[in-house]
Amino acid sequence: MSTLSIQTTELKRVMLLEVSGRIDSTTASELGDALNGVIEEGRNKIVLDLEKVDYMSSAGLREIVAALKRLNKGTGDLRLACPSDRVREVLELAGLDEIFKIFDTQLEAVASFT
Repeated sequence: MSTLSIQTTELKRVMLLEVSGRIDSTTASELGDALNGVIEEGRNKIVLDLEKVDYMSSAGLREIVAALKRLNKGTGDLRLACPSDRVREVLELAGLDEIFKIFDTQLEAVASFT
């Protein structure tokens, strides 16, 4: 049974989504729904904290790429904070480390929007 937890925190200019658990074909839609919900609220600066994500499948990658594309149509961006080694490896293998701005800490990712 896959479990995914997403905590959303509204900061001054940035929405922070802290994700923990596994992002796979069963749970990827939950991540997509959370991202789309934030975007539909008009929030266009999003930091996705992946420190507590121990696995991300291609379904999860599709969701974050789709959100990035939606945000890039406007003036927004999706930035990634502290991906676990395993998730960073998946991002690199998929070539997504070239597309996403990836930061070592949540603070750096949030501050990058100023």
